[in-house]
Amino acid sequence: MKITEEMAAQAEKNLIRLFDGAGEHELEILEKNRDLIRDLFACSDYVSWYALRWRDRFAAMLESGEYEWSHRYESFRSELRVRIRDIQNIELLKKAIREFRNDKMAVIAIREILGKAALNESLLHSSLLAEAVVVETLDYLYRLNTGINGVPVSASGEPQKMLVIGMGKLGGYELNFSSDIDLIFCYPERGETQGGRKPMDNQVFFTRLGQQLIQVLEQKTGDGFAYRVDMRLRPFGDSGPLVSSFAALEDYYLRHGRSWERYAMVKGRVLGDATPAGEELWDMLRPFVYRRYLDFGAIEALRKMKSLIEAEVRRRHLFGNFKLGEGGIREVEFVAQVFQLMRGGRIKDLQEKNLLKVLRALRECGCIDDKSLSALSESYIFLRRTENLLQEIRDEQTQTLPQNTLDQARLHLTMGFDTYEAFTGKLREVMQAVHREFSAIITEPAEEKDEEDPVFMDLWLVTLAPDEMEELLEKNFRDQSDIPGLAREIISLKNDLKNRIIGPNGREILNKLMPYFLGQLALFAEEALPTFRRISRLIWCISQRTTYMQLLLENNGVAEQVLKLCHESELISEQITEHPILLDELLIPENLYQPVNPLEYDKELREFLLRVENDDLEQQMEALRQFKLIQLLRICAADLAGALPLMKVSDYLTYLAQAILKEVVNLAWNQVTDKYGEPSNARIKGDRGFMVVAYGKLGGIELGYGSDLDLVFMSDGSLDGETYGGRQVVSDRMFYGRLAQRIMHLFSTRLSSGILYEVDARLRPEGESGPLVCTLNGYENYLEKRAWTWEIQALVRARAVLGPERMIREFGRIRDRFLRKPRDPDFLRKEVAAMRLKMSQNLNRARPGFFDLKHSSGGMTDVEFTAQYLVLAHAPQYPEMELWTDNIRIFEECVRLNLLSAQDGNYLKEAYLAIRNRYNRQALLGKSKIVPDTELIPEREHVAAIWKRIMGESA
Repeated sequence: MKITEEMAAQAEKNLIRLFDGAGEHELEILEKNRDLIRDLFACSDYVSWYALRWRDRFAAMLESGEYEWSHRYESFRSELRVRIRDIQNIELLKKAIREFRNDKMAVIAIREILGKAALNESLLHSSLLAEAVVVETLDYLYRLNTGINGVPVSASGEPQKMLVIGMGKLGGYELNFSSDIDLIFCYPERGETQGGRKPMDNQVFFTRLGQQLIQVLEQKTGDGFAYRVDMRLRPFGDSGPLVSSFAALEDYYLRHGRSWERYAMVKGRVLGDATPAGEELWDMLRPFVYRRYLDFGAIEALRKMKSLIEAEVRRRHLFGNFKLGEGGIREVEFVAQVFQLMRGGRIKDLQEKNLLKVLRALRECGCIDDKSLSALSESYIFLRRTENLLQEIRDEQTQTLPQNTLDQARLHLTMGFDTYEAFTGKLREVMQAVHREFSAIITEPAEEKDEEDPVFMDLWLVTLAPDEMEELLEKNFRDQSDIPGLAREIISLKNDLKNRIIGPNGREILNKLMPYFLGQLALFAEEALPTFRRISRLIWCISQRTTYMQLLLENNGVAEQVLKLCHESELISEQITEHPILLDELLIPENLYQPVNPLEYDKELREFLLRVENDDLEQQMEALRQFKLIQLLRICAADLAGALPLMKVSDYLTYLAQAILKEVVNLAWNQVTDKYGEPSNARIKGDRGFMVVAYGKLGGIELGYGSDLDLVFMSDGSLDGETYGGRQVVSDRMFYGRLAQRIMHLFSTRLSSGILYEVDARLRPEGESGPLVCTLNGYENYLEKRAWTWEIQALVRARAVLGPERMIREFGRIRDRFLRKPRDPDFLRKEVAAMRLKMSQNLNRARPGFFDLKHSSGGMTDVEFTAQYLVLAHAPQYPEMELWTDNIRIFEECVRLNLLSAQDGNYLKEAYLAIRNRYNRQALLGKSKIVPDTELIPEREHVAAIWKRIMGESA
């Protein structure tokens, strides 16, 4: 093989290390194969690592000639079964599995690097190797667990086994060299074990079995890991149970299944030998995946998925990515799968898992012609070979072209090209061919952009003196309120951009885009200057990011929405400027002004997170922030358009925060359990034993723009136990403390997309001096013996938002007990009024002639304190008073119980909504929450009068 000097130098370093210390017999084998080894080491650091770590196994493989064999997969399962059959120790099991995996992967890499294996052979062997490891490891662990806990059986006594559905590339026998494996665990029927020390529910048995399987496969040891396991495709993702019964699986896909889950399940298959249970499972799933009718909606669903992927490429700067980029592997898959989803219910041949076979079936049934079949098949093979050979360099999961010359040489030479330029030229041709085929089926027609008025071309492109600029603006702009100011801003932006480093392509786009914006601004009857200032900040921000300027130039709708939103809201303008990824959300205006149903946020967020690698923490954190920004933009836009009343805005913001909180806790739990294992009380109870209680605006379902989250973390049990199954054993108390710290960190870490939310945990028992996590018993004891009146007051708005149902019920009991505790009315009145006065003195920033919407007399805090006092004063007599955490329903309940007159109840509700609405509007406009005291006079006077009447002399 022809190799470069840089490759030869890299190979020589590892050759010296390999030959040093080799035994006599090994040395003889190695010397005999020196040239072969040199070529392999030159092309792959992974093969070098394998040979250096297991010199004896590498030599044995060379001596046996295994790397010459094209059919090896038939013996994978039986060979591994023999290796692990008599192992008694889990750590030895992990070692044996990792050695076996690397023995076989090294051969796959060697054959492909040397050109001895066609792509299909490599993908098939990689897939069947992973299947063998999963199935044989599962069988081993099943025997181990049934020996201790008995055999799980159904209600009728039928023995139960866990089935593993291989998804994605594994399901299609197309696993790339360094791929994680997407799995779903399930079992036929509920029941319990028989023959063990005591009966165990099947769900608990199989959950533990699944946890063990994942740990054995993916835990990193001195020998690395066997496979990274991704379980996020299971029902409800990380929030759902690890294992589902067939009935639960069927119910999920029937009631909650989404388009992308159909897309994912196209390649799903049960791993291992065919069984009646496996056939039953697939018969159950088939109608969800393949519809009996022609499903033309599949095109639109995949088109949406493709636009989301394109946005992800922009967000993560994945340029040079031949999997997700334009004309990449994913586009070939989309072409095949749109026909599978659309016609697979009627044409059984399209229910095939393997993509190349699907393409041939498409030709047979007339969906594509010979030319398209040839273009797609050949391109797919080229792209997948590129992917495999690139990953075989270091056993790294990547689909982005290398930037260093060493890896570039390795790639182009193993791909059969003399130069890297020749290889990349061919790659471009291949991707262009794919994109042509993809566009013919999936892509929507492109918009045409009108020619710009020469006047606005001159405004931007011609160097004009201020008076000349003003003259043009006066003749052509409707808004004449500050022509000199507008002229100064345009000249300033032109000068600033003139000195900014922008490539020729970017400069050309800019010179087409700015005349368009100026032409549109000329039509504005008012606010042209502040709108231009906002637009200019955005243009400055994206001027060195050509993809975003291109997006604005090529999509009239996006540019129009940018102008509209910048005109109407400083808050949205700042968001888009700070986070240009939001421009992608403007592609479909109807989505922008119709936010996701708040009850769907959980599902939408789960789908959003699936685009990020399971082990990439930073990207997961970025994705959470990006999801929040996108949804917040939609809520703001709908609010500005008048599509959402205030109460709905709060609902959307509250449910969005809860969905994000849920995923943050999932992420934190996975990280902490990976290190420390599970706490003892979680193992005993079968859940996490962890609950989050929301106070304040989140608890009251009244979250506003920019609200922080008041959270209290609780655990159950005494916390005297310790963790099990991790790399380090700690006490349960320390585990939950670390979990809460991790949650706070995930929320507060500032990344390029900002922070998630400001989180305030000071409402916990003992405040900042108390532990971050309290037990339910400790919480109740604190409220009983040491809580101040204001802490009981805060309990009115407290609501358990996340945790096991048993803990939520117990919190409800505690809250009910203390809200209904009899209190001296005069003492309560004095305490509430004193706390209100203290807050006003410390937080009211309004100068004379102004009104602080929140803290001034008659403001939001007066309304909130009125509601809290009424609950604490009357809940002992009227239990219904403690049902609600939001002020509006508290007042409605007071009217119903004749604790407030209908008139006062309406005054309080209407005033509260009016003041909050103004508060939110100020936030949207980016303005102060302190307004002239000539505003909201009737509302303030009603609130102040009712407060004084209720509180009496204490007020």
